Amino acid sequence: MNPFDVVKQRMQMHGSAYSNSFQCAGSVFRNEGIRAFYVSYPTTLAMSVPFSACQFMAYESLTKVLQRQPGYDPITHCTAGALAGGFAAAVTTPLDVIKTLLQTRGASNDAEVRGARGLWHAATIIKSRNGYRGFFSGIQPRILTAAPSTAIC
Repeated sequence: MNPFDVVKQRMQMHGSAYSNSFQCAGSVFRNEGIRAFYVSYPTTLAMSVPFSACQFMAYESLTKVLQRQPGYDPITHCTAGALAGGFAAAVTTPLDVIKTLLQTRGASNDAEVRGARGLWHAATIIKSRNGYRGFFSGIQPRILTAAPSTAIC
């Protein structure tokens, strides 16, 4: 799924010149090669595993706290899912910010960003430019996206 995420990120960038996914993917491949689709893969894994662990841990704990009666209660499970997803999204936002920098580096006009080599290098760039606060850029929309998604799941 990583290549699709790269295309999505590139198309969502401010001022994106792409009119469709195929045009975007072709341009990324021609200009940056196949590696551009996978440069963020280690970071994606480093984010997805803790996200799932935090989500399920929080979901199980919240379900036990919120469950008023024995048996299945969809409201309880949806509420626990939403809260758990929001929690997991908040905890893993720094890795999502790093992943986004890596996935959009080829479209950047900034030479340092274009040269980002991986997770640690991207993290160094973010910290040097925005401090620790930079790692939480976009936390609110990330939580607002994850909460309903995990509630449904």
